[in-house]
Amino acid sequence: MDMTSGYPYPLGATIDDYGVNFSLFSAHATKVVLCLFDPSGQVEVAQYIMRDSTRQIWHCHLADAKAGLLYGYRVFGPYQPELGHRFNHHKLLLDPYAKKLVGEVIQHPALYGYDVDDPTEDLSFDTQDSAAYMPKCQVINHDFVDDIPIAPLQTPLYKSVLFETHVKGFTKQHPLVDTAKQGTFAGLSSQAVIDYLQELGVTGVELLPVHGFFDEPFLTEKGLNNYWGYNSIAFMAPHSGYLANKNGDIAEFRHMVSRLHQAGIEVILDVVFNHTAEGNHLGPTYSFRGIDNASYYRLLPNDKRFNINDTGCGNTFNLNHPQTLMLVMDSLRYWVEVMGVDGFRFDLASCLGREVYGFDPGSGFFDAITQDPVLCKVKLIAEPWDIGPGGYQLGNYPVAFSEWNDRYRDAMRRFWRGDSGMLPEFAKRFHGSSDFFEHNGRGPSASINFITSHDGFTLHDLVSYQQRHNLANGEENRDGHQENCSDNYGVEGETNDQEINAIRERQKRNLLTCLLLSQGVPMLLAGDESGQSQQGNNNAYCQDNPLGWFDWDVIDWSLVSYTAKLISLRKRFPMLCHQAFIHKPEALFDNGLAWFNRQGEVMTKSHWCEHHTRTLSVIITGNLGHADIGAGPESTEALLLLINVDYQSHTFTLPQLAHLKHWHCLIHTQSSEPAVDNNQQVKLIDRSLMLFHTEFTKE
Repeated sequence: MDMTSGYPYPLGATIDDYGVNFSLFSAHATKVVLCLFDPSGQVEVAQYIMRDSTRQIWHCHLADAKAGLLYGYRVFGPYQPELGHRFNHHKLLLDPYAKKLVGEVIQHPALYGYDVDDPTEDLSFDTQDSAAYMPKCQVINHDFVDDIPIAPLQTPLYKSVLFETHVKGFTKQHPLVDTAKQGTFAGLSSQAVIDYLQELGVTGVELLPVHGFFDEPFLTEKGLNNYWGYNSIAFMAPHSGYLANKNGDIAEFRHMVSRLHQAGIEVILDVVFNHTAEGNHLGPTYSFRGIDNASYYRLLPNDKRFNINDTGCGNTFNLNHPQTLMLVMDSLRYWVEVMGVDGFRFDLASCLGREVYGFDPGSGFFDAITQDPVLCKVKLIAEPWDIGPGGYQLGNYPVAFSEWNDRYRDAMRRFWRGDSGMLPEFAKRFHGSSDFFEHNGRGPSASINFITSHDGFTLHDLVSYQQRHNLANGEENRDGHQENCSDNYGVEGETNDQEINAIRERQKRNLLTCLLLSQGVPMLLAGDESGQSQQGNNNAYCQDNPLGWFDWDVIDWSLVSYTAKLISLRKRFPMLCHQAFIHKPEALFDNGLAWFNRQGEVMTKSHWCEHHTRTLSVIITGNLGHADIGAGPESTEALLLLINVDYQSHTFTLPQLAHLKHWHCLIHTQSSEPAVDNNQQVKLIDRSLMLFHTEFTKE
């Protein structure tokens, strides 16, 4: 094929009317070679020296090149690890803008830029060719975008109910999903799965990483793999293992989004831009390290041989560099504009906002997103911590972001476990955590509330285990969170004790109820609604097997029904999704929230300070004019939640307030619904709750 100079933008491989343009950024390279492969990906059939460089972007154009072409790069330059440069032209490198990877990485010493057997480690230089052990990039035609329309949803975040799940794990064992589609994007968009999600009532799925990722060598040595996928290497390529069709057509992803949108379900991606699969200074060379290590990674200022490791994964991606930032922004826009997704959850987002001097909510990354005309319109969720200096930043993100609220998680767990002195903390988290989010004008939807997530115990295990049981991970049970705020109620793990099991079932329902009734945005971990267990493993990142997969043969359908009812209640009552924080108890007869003790009295400062009190009531009201159900503007509803986290039963008096009468029970977590007596009193057994409802019209 004839080669001409081509053009620097857009970066990556771009099809035009005359062939394909190739463009690659490298600030410190001395030569860049484009390598082409036969359809098998095993034979390197041609090399083209990219002689043109414009503002550190190397580019060329191949006439008559077409979609489907397999390629990679060899980049020449200094190999000086002590100065941050790790160029090695013997290593085939992936295009950071690759839209699809063909083949799998095969662990081999040739993947390393240095001789792994040399005592000087990465100061040595390896001359083995890595091409045979690397997947190849493929030129992609995006005509499928027009063929697969995606209906816009734009569900307001404050009305959202998110469902965190894993593409493979959720469908791998589904009996009604075609075997060839189990564990894939196509499986997630199958009718049986969509029916389940619709019946449950969630408004969006938050998918664990779907970008192309590789397994860590230390896992493959143990016969394990990175199941969760938090080890990205290709920010624009759908993970090949999640593609069902034989040709690996990436249109399968957009088709999944289209099908979910048709069902009223949005798609949010968990994205990993804080680190890559190349690990620390002793890691393999797949892409960024060999293209321009000193630009793509943050290195120690006084010894650039070593990576800054604010992520705990060996390296930290350098978003302070404009070309690295451009890559991330281009990736985000690609997934929105081409693949149709509705938002992102940013893993270890404190890394993304850390400038040289520390975390900054006005960092280049945050500014770039909030001013972007495409990205400013999608859902943006931060995991507000990392292990770097000043890494815990809950509540300090820009107004466009919502945040995973681990303070909510821990408060709910400890409160229902029966820890003393938890009333004030529980109330703050139930109220939407205004102490963290209101200072910069954000509302309750800034708080992504969750009881469990992929990282930690499942809900079933949270009430069944006091200790982690991670021996299957091969790290002698040293990995995973040590403190889980969990309880086993007398027996570690599964038991036939009916009394213990009854408590556990109540506790699961208690926690789910608080999650769905709290102000803020609820996020449910897939499987919590059906009683899924990981046998006490609280770090199943490497369990790509039935332990980590959703078991469709063992489902607690009564718990599924209970969860679905909670979600329907949340959708029915707009006062559970207030857009602004409620601080005035006197507004209770309009849109308000007020707390009471079990005697039906308004909570006072002294009541909040009663360290051993484990009972509480709350009334939430809302104007039905906001509910789009045809009610008059003066018609108001009220919900009354009675909570007993104590180890013994207690009698509650319903608050006696003007207009608020004729309460009837909507939901409870006892074996049978107790009656309210003539004195407006009701008895709640240990560790249980009741939700009442009334409707009234103000005089």
